[in-house]
Amino acid sequence: MKTQLKKGTLDMCVLAVLARGDSYAYELVSTLSETMEISEGTIYPLMRRLQAEAWVSTYLVESSSGPPRKYYTLTDLGRRSLEAMQVEWRGFVDEVNSVLGWPGIK
Repeated sequence: MKTQLKKGTLDMCVLAVLARGDSYAYELVSTLSETMEISEGTIYPLMRRLQAEAWVSTYLVESSSGPPRKYYTLTDLGRRSLEAMQVEWRGFVDEVNSVLGWPGIK
């Protein structure tokens, strides 16, 4: 069940990290893995999908330790989508907390 919940919120989490600043895939995994289980194998298909949705765009940056890195940046559409997801998430969490009898937790 945890896996299904995570799949449903991973887009929002990635967009939230990118809202703080541009990042490359390995860095995204490192940041997210501080608080959740995520692997590089999960992030690449997700980033391709977010790019196809036009929520992120990419650019290359030369690296001193290998090939250029592909950085992801949040687009205006991605920022608006993140805001909508956050509103929806807060409402969902409030509903679940109410059912669980935790109305004071937001």
